[in-house]
Amino acid sequence: TATVTVLALIGTGSKYETKKINGLSHFLEHMFFKGTKSRPSAQEVTEPIDAVGGTFNAFTTEDQTGYFIKTDAKHVNLNLDIVSDIFLNSKLDQVEIDKERGVVIQEINMNFDNPMRHIGDVYEELVYGDQPLGWDIAGPKENILRIEAEKFREYFGTHYFAKNTIVSISG
Repeated sequence: TATVTVLALIGTGSKYETKKINGLSHFLEHMFFKGTKSRPSAQEVTEPIDAVGGTFNAFTTEDQTGYFIKTDAKHVNLNLDIVSDIFLNSKLDQVEIDKERGVVIQEINMNFDNPMRHIGDVYEELVYGDQPLGWDIAGPKENILRIEAEKFREYFGTHYFAKNTIVSISG
């Protein structure tokens, strides 16, 4: 095709969390596009992608977290630069974390408004019980309200490393 996607896929997700930090993998996913050392603001991270008509997103499951950028194929170096920058240099700034709490809580609330999504969560809780696979990937609101920057950095340090990461380039 005439497009290229760069994806960083990390072998971590909600099943690697304790009850006290349930929701951290998903919350951390949100924080990666909020600024890096060389691109201090969210706008500086996303504007170059928008400028070339690209798209970007991220996702968290029970056992993986992914970050991707898709653009015209001639911008593959931009995609690699930004994906590697957010992976290696995200600021994980407490001020941005505090701002993003509301967004994550709003996303949790939206899941309750979607019966098909909510019943899936209820089913997993019934099947797996009170252990990581039975907990909501987004976590409980109480955790989202109390997790601080240091926990993000600690989790990042123990789960985001080369042997736990796949970088895929396709297009």
